[in-house]
This record gives sequence, C-alpha cells and structure tokens, in this order.
Amino acid sequence: MRTQWIAIACLFALAVSAQTPKTKELEKQRKLLLQEIDNTNQLITATNQSIKLRLDQLNLYAQQIQSRKKLVQVLEAEIQEIDRAIQLKEKQIEDKEQNLQTKKQQYVIAIQRMYKQKDHQDQLLFIFSAKNLSQSYRRMLYLREYSQWQRNQVHEITVVQQQLIADKKVLQTSKTDKENLAGQKKEEEERLQIEEHKKETQVADLQKNAKRLKAEMLSKQKQAAALNREIERIIQAEITKSATSAKKDKTVERKAETKGGFEMTKEERTLSSSFVGNKGKLPLPVKGSYRIVRRFGEQQYSELLDLRNTKITNNGIEIKTTPGNTAKAVFDGIITGIFAVPGFHWSVMVRHGNYITLYSYLDQVYVKEGAKVTTGQDVGKIYTDAENGNSTILHFELWKEKEKINPEPWLNK
Repeated sequence: MRTQWIAIACLFALAVSAQTPKTKELEKQRKLLLQEIDNTNQLITATNQSIKLRLDQLNLYAQQIQSRKKLVQVLEAEIQEIDRAIQLKEKQIEDKEQNLQTKKQQYVIAIQRMYKQKDHQDQLLFIFSAKNLSQSYRRMLYLREYSQWQRNQVHEITVVQQQLIADKKVLQTSKTDKENLAGQKKEEEERLQIEEHKKETQVADLQKNAKRLKAEMLSKQKQAAALNREIERIIQAEITKSATSAKKDKTVERKAETKGGFEMTKEERTLSSSFVGNKGKLPLPVKGSYRIVRRFGEQQYSELLDLRNTKITNNGIEIKTTPGNTAKAVFDGIITGIFAVPGFHWSVMVRHGNYITLYSYLDQVYVKEGAKVTTGQDVGKIYTDAENGNSTILHFELWKEKEKINPEPWLNK
C-alpha cells in the first residue's frame, strides 16, 4: 500500500510540473528577446545628437522594432501552445471523469452483490454446492480473485481521483499563464506602436537634414578609406617582414597559407588554426549591454528618400555599448599596430597567425606594439562622446591577411 501511495504522489508531481519541450523553448526565446530589448533600451540616448548619431539611433529603433515584433510572435506562439495544452488537458479530465464514474458504478454493483452474499455460510454453500471437487476449487479461486478485484477497484478509484486533482490544478495554472501572456502581448503591441512612431519621427527629422547627413556620410567614407589604407599598409609590412625573416633565418621553418601571404612559423600556424577552430565561439570585444548599430558590407537607408541612392560600405561592425567600457581582445595574439586616424581615434591591430582583428574608436590604449595579449584582455578604453549623449561605439574588423571578413558570424553573441 505504501508503494501505491508513492506512485500516486509521483503522478501528482508529474502532472503539476508538466510542460512541453516546445513551451520551454518558446519561454527561453521570450526571455532572450526581453533581454535583447532591455539592452537596446539602455543604449537609446537622448534626441539632442549629431546627425550621425541620430542615424545610429534610427538603426537602434529598427532593431528594437524587429526584436519587439519577434517577441509578439513568440508570445502568440506561446498562447497557442498553451491553448492546445488546455484543450488536451480538458479532454484528459473528461476521459478520466468518465472512467472514474464507470469504476464507481462497477464498485457499487460489486458492494451490493457482496452485501447480498455477505454471509460466510453462503460463500461456503456456493463452494460446496459444486458438482465436483475441481469445480469447488475453481469457485474458491473465483471468490478470492473477486475479493482482490474489489480491493484493486478502491485503489484505482483513488489514483484517478488524485490524477484529476492534479490535472485540474495544471489546467488552472495553464489558464492563468495564458491570461498573463495575453496581457503581456497586448503591452508589447502597444510598445511596438510607440517605437514605430518614434522611428517615423526620427526618419522625418533626418529627412529634413538629408543634405547634411549625406555630406557627413561621404566624409565618414573618406575617413574609413584612410583607415583601410593604414590597415593594408601595416598588413603588407607584416607580410614583407615575415618573408624577409624566412629568407634570412633558414633554421626556422616558415610557411605561407596563400601566395603572397604571411610566412608563418609552426607556432603561428597553430595559433591561426586555433583561431579558425573557434569561429562562432569568439567572445565579444565588449562586455555588458551592447547592440550592433552598423553591420558589415554595403548599406543604404531606404527610409530616407534623399539617400536611397547613397550607399556606404562598412569593413567591419560598429558595436554600441555603455560609457566607460573597454575593448577586449577576442583571442590570443600579438599587437602589430597602434595608430590614430581622424574620425576613428586610436586603433589597435592584433594578429592571430594570419588573421587580424582591429579595435577602433579608442580613447586610451592599454597595450604596446609587439606585446602578446590573451583572450579577454583589455586593449584600450572606448571613446565616449560627451557632446552626443555619451555615445560609446567600438568599430571592430576582422581580416585574413589582405581579405576583409564579416566578423559577426565569428562572435559568440
């Protein structure tokens, strides 16, 4: 009997904690989206900004709206999943109540029959009135089994009753969860409308200053071109240096992965291979709240009528974070370049075999050229623009020798 009650308790606990894998996954997605939205909220600053930073703000609103729409979709999917669970649970409860009613009716009939035959002599008479000994034995077994069946019926009725209590509790919890999610969905839809209105206002404001914005964008492109030339110059100097070392010192084996690329030592090749092996796992070059406000490659702003034909190219990604944050090395390497370019403040280049990472918009540099750095080590403090809402943005690039690579897929975001 003790084992039976333990089984009942286990069934009760299982029913109360029942949650489908899809529900768990949707809940996980919802929490991640809420965190993403919260991070972006921390980065959206006041409206009194330069044209360039208002363009960053527009990007943030666009990403915020996208995240909010996904959140609304996830909430709707959660509500639908709970609806299905409620319907299933209601059907299970209905089936169990019917089963319980059947068992109770069978038990009542059995009790009535037992009451009529309660006299011990009647049972003996039933056994000994058999035609032969074999029949008497079978009647005795029947009475014993019938008695055991009655006891089993009591246990089964108890189990079903306990399951019904648990199922009804789960059903009530699911209905409460559905109401809460429906309320949250409504709130998120209202927030979405507000954000879309803010984005429209931002677009209208930028449209008024389209000529100035276009001039700033062209100026930024010139600065980016200057940064690109300096990076290429340093990379070529490193490649030339490695080739010269390979010719001078024959005792150290050096190999280039590509023609005209870095002549790497065995240690550098191992480092490069390890860097590639960590694609998608590299830590972010910043800690805490962040949002990518400009992505890799060619971009244009279709919302702004006067700038639809103006395209800008970004050789890396720009990560907006909180004031006081530092840029961190994403992998072990050697500092191969520290320089300043107008519009990008200080920049630091870290070489990882034949891969290079670049960290720009630094206010202070914490490392020296030729020094080794480790994963997560601070390379410098990111510049904070106090005149533009304390905007703090890190420009981050990834190169493989002379080739620019989109760094985003390499990071563990």
